[in-house]
Amino acid sequence: MLRIGIDLGGSKIELVALEASGQVLLRRRRPTPKGDYQATLRAIGDMVAAAESDLGRKASVGIGIPGAESFSDGRIKNANSTWLIGQTLRLDLEALLQREVRLANDANCFALSEAVDGAGRGAEVVFGVILGTGVGGGVVVHRRALAGANRIAGEWGHNPLPLPDEESLPPAPCYCGRSGCVETWLSGPGLSDDHWRHGGQSLSPEEIANRAEAGDAACAAALGRYERRLAKALAQVVNVLDPDVVVLGGGLSNIARLYDTVPRLWAAHVFSDTIRTRLLRNVHGDSSGVRGAAWLWNGE
Repeated sequence: MLRIGIDLGGSKIELVALEASGQVLLRRRRPTPKGDYQATLRAIGDMVAAAESDLGRKASVGIGIPGAESFSDGRIKNANSTWLIGQTLRLDLEALLQREVRLANDANCFALSEAVDGAGRGAEVVFGVILGTGVGGGVVVHRRALAGANRIAGEWGHNPLPLPDEESLPPAPCYCGRSGCVETWLSGPGLSDDHWRHGGQSLSPEEIANRAEAGDAACAAALGRYERRLAKALAQVVNVLDPDVVVLGGGLSNIARLYDTVPRLWAAHVFSDTIRTRLLRNVHGDSSGVRGAAWLWNGE
């Protein structure tokens, strides 16, 4: 079956068409019509129609979004693309495209992509983590994305950071309305803010990582604090889910030392004498989300 995946982001809409083997036949992008729901629907419809016309085949359609679909009424919730909130996106797209559409959170799509043919290929249980402007997570079991009873499976970013020790208090407020969420510590802005609080210098996460590697003591200390927090937060996931693989995505996943340091640090917090869970960097990079949207039709 030809599979079309769409990553509906806040700034761009990306489409990919995959063969059953995972081969990419076509990839397209266009700006997202910010703030205009009807224009967003039309943009997706036009992209699907053009792709099918060019390939000469009908396709299944899966869509990854920065939010979730409510079980109670099918409307979008928790979306940072705020013009989607309260809309019946899946039903509206099904009416427009005249077929069933599958829809999932973009972090679930990332995890699914890496579980099917990425870093977690062959693993039974994969936890996918996005460490970027925000922090997200997704769970895949036997190559199927887990939505959960409330469609929030994997939302570890809005749990409090466990076992605080050297963290500055009071904890930072989160956009969700609570304080001290994992996201406030482990996002890119969280790392920058922590370095500013301790070192008095405003640097991007990439600058912090590069300067730490070059021997800057303040940046090395900031990265060390980040690694300790990431290890504690992921240890909670390992204790509850016990995944075979944890795959990191997002901009902070490019910090190479995380993959050696964090598993050594999480050993103190995981409730097991041996730890077989692997921490791996993603394979598909920025393409994982859109590929995972296509794989929502995995096995069909």
